[in-house]
Amino acid sequence: MRDITLSELQRLEPQTTDDVLQMDHETFRALYERTARPLWVYLWRRTGDTQLADDLLQETYYRLLRSRATHESEAHRRNYLFRIATNLVHDAYRQRHEQHPLPEESEREHPSVLPDADESGSRHDLDRALSKLSIRQRDALWLAYAEGSSHAEIAEKLGLKVASIRLILFRARRKAAKLLRHMGSRS
Repeated sequence: MRDITLSELQRLEPQTTDDVLQMDHETFRALYERTARPLWVYLWRRTGDTQLADDLLQETYYRLLRSRATHESEAHRRNYLFRIATNLVHDAYRQRHEQHPLPEESEREHPSVLPDADESGSRHDLDRALSKLSIRQRDALWLAYAEGSSHAEIAEKLGLKVASIRLILFRARRKAAKLLRHMGSRS
């Protein structure tokens, strides 16, 4: 890690309070209350680490507040948050991979998409099937079905093209269905 020069540090310092916050306290609080939980769950599912998810959540909101981005709508701001979070996960993975790799898929404990009341074992099967998908496929499925995001929103959140999302979701659903059928036939 290199030292930061004084000129770089000065660029990081805000000139006035207005330069830092692009929204007032109440607007931010309302946004946070609507988006923090789903964003944290997304970060947790990506990292498998609650402490890292907490840190990345905080950094995501900090970067949103420091950005000078204008947002056309609430949905655009929400997509921007998920995009920041996705980039932070990629950065954390690259940084930690060099020092301490993120937990292997088998070591991660992911929250289930199914309710706790499910007694049939399909919750466990779904978790196992999802763990066999690529990270991109899991992210796309999570954003589409747990978050209810459209293909365009998923593309914006993950930094991909809409046509790619369609293909990723198609392949993820097909692979998950195949894995679930296979797990069901063994029962």
